[in-house]
Amino acid sequence: MMKPLYDRVVVRQKEEEDVTAGGIVLAGTAKEKPLQGEVIAVGEGHLLDDGTVKPLSVEPGDTIVFGKAAGKTVEVDGEELLVMVESEIYGILNESRAS
Repeated sequence: MMKPLYDRVVVRQKEEEDVTAGGIVLAGTAKEKPLQGEVIAVGEGHLLDDGTVKPLSVEPGDTIVFGKAAGKTVEVDGEELLVMVESEIYGILNESRAS
């Protein structure tokens, strides 16, 4: 597994649906990747000017929402993952930790 540095987050993008709600089967090129994913690894946090590290707001298991241009696709152990900085994340849909 990949361990991201500082404020970077590794995300497994959710799989897109093959069939629309109306029952139309989408070809691979017609599918649009969703803007949600599961956080699978996080870095230590933001490195602040004074040298301290502020922990990230997300943690592994969180389902997040992010923009189309967010992150960079990398291949790790044969799996395509996204690596993005925390500031590219719009929000958390459900948190893995107890509130």
